[in-house]
Amino acid sequence: MYPLIEIKTVPIELQMKVTPAHLEYSRGTAQVEIRRDQGGLNIRSQPIQVNIDTFEARNSVVPTTMRSIEQQAQRGNQSVYEATATIAREGKMMMEAKPGEDVIPQLARQQTLGQLSQVNISFIPTTGADISWSGGDIQVQYQMDKLNFDWHMQDMSFTFVPGDIEISVTQQPDVIIKYVGGPLYVPPSSDPNYEPLDVKA
Repeated sequence: MYPLIEIKTVPIELQMKVTPAHLEYSRGTAQVEIRRDQGGLNIRSQPIQVNIDTFEARNSVVPTTMRSIEQQAQRGNQSVYEATATIAREGKMMMEAKPGEDVIPQLARQQTLGQLSQVNISFIPTTGADISWSGGDIQVQYQMDKLNFDWHMQDMSFTFVPGDIEISVTQQPDVIIKYVGGPLYVPPSSDPNYEPLDVKA
């Protein structure tokens, strides 16, 4: 015998919609200020320096008053030394002379032969200039331009939006009961396919 009833259940269907939390930025105003610091090229040079000292050279041509007095004093001392030596030498010769010996012509001859002729020819100036020098120097300094940025932000705000979860029912649960048997006849004998029961005593 087959079952007469078929039972079918329909489950519930849910739809879930999730909105995540986020921050909303309200745009404000921004200002930027740009400043420029100008650099440049700086060159500093010092040329070669030549020092020429002509003091001694000029003194050899036209002596100063002090130098002239000093030179004359030196010449006077030299002349005194030379005259003293000459007198001592001549006195010695005259003291050592023998009787009848003529010493004076010998002294005159020695004085004439012993002295060199002075023609007063000399190089003018007799002393050269004193020359000295110091090396040059050059310094190069370069500085690049600089840009400065200053940002000014105004009315900046953030809004927090919390998350949200929405649940909706797309299908309600249900139970479906279906009769799958044949028709029921009352009395049973009215069924066209009725067969009497064989009841044995």
